[in-house]
Amino acid sequence: MADEKEDQNKTPKRETPSVLSDVAALAKGMQRTLGEYFSPQVTLQYPEDKSPRSERYRGRHYLRRYDNGLERCIGCELCAAACPVGCILVIAAENTDEKRVSPGERYAKTYEINMLRCIFCGYCEEACPVQAIVLGPEYELSDTSREKFVYTKEMLLEPLPPDVQARLDSKSEKK
Repeated sequence: MADEKEDQNKTPKRETPSVLSDVAALAKGMQRTLGEYFSPQVTLQYPEDKSPRSERYRGRHYLRRYDNGLERCIGCELCAAACPVGCILVIAAENTDEKRVSPGERYAKTYEINMLRCIFCGYCEEACPVQAIVLGPEYELSDTSREKFVYTKEMLLEPLPPDVQARLDSKSEKK
């Protein structure tokens, strides 16, 4: 019994609320509210004004080309092996002298990325020995159906350099 009385004496007694402390708390809250109300707004008008992305932001994938127009991807499938969710499909084929697609012995005949499964970790970019796949700054990836989120090689490839495209156009006109 003596122990119980000592425990009761050790618990702090609560102060009875006073009107003055309630008014002070209310004034402190109103000060904060009015301070936010009169501060400058930082809202962006999104489609026209876009917020800046960091330099290392990882967005949409791109397959790069060399300056001469050849694809960098050599079909080694290291990006697919490094992907933790398995969203990359690479099917390699052999290069021939008549049909040279990449500088190596092989090239990626089929290259697909399922963007719905991708977690944008960047492991594919790190695993690529020729820096063929890069993650760019584009983050607006909405579409109307699930099938459109499977990006094919044609969708991922960077366009040909202008001088290479002009050379190819002039060859096709001669034929």
